[in-house]
Amino acid sequence: MAQIEIYTTSLCGFCHAAKRLLTQKGASFDETDVGRNPDKKGEMIQRANGGRTVPQIFIDGQHIGGCDDLFALERAGKLDGLLV
Repeated sequence: MAQIEIYTTSLCGFCHAAKRLLTQKGASFDETDVGRNPDKKGEMIQRANGGRTVPQIFIDGQHIGGCDDLFALERAGKLDGLLV
């Protein structure tokens, strides 16, 4: 199974949607809440090539993007292949 990392905040609806999709796919993920751990926000921005919004999603170290990007991979039929 792929290693999935997701940077979130607790009040973010897009974060909840992304986590829900990953959970429906049976994928486990490591979540970092940058609202509760603000020192991790700089790490997120650097890893996401300047991306400041949440969620920021990484699969096996590859930056996927945000919620819209995750759902675009799903619609294109490419998400399952990344989650193996």
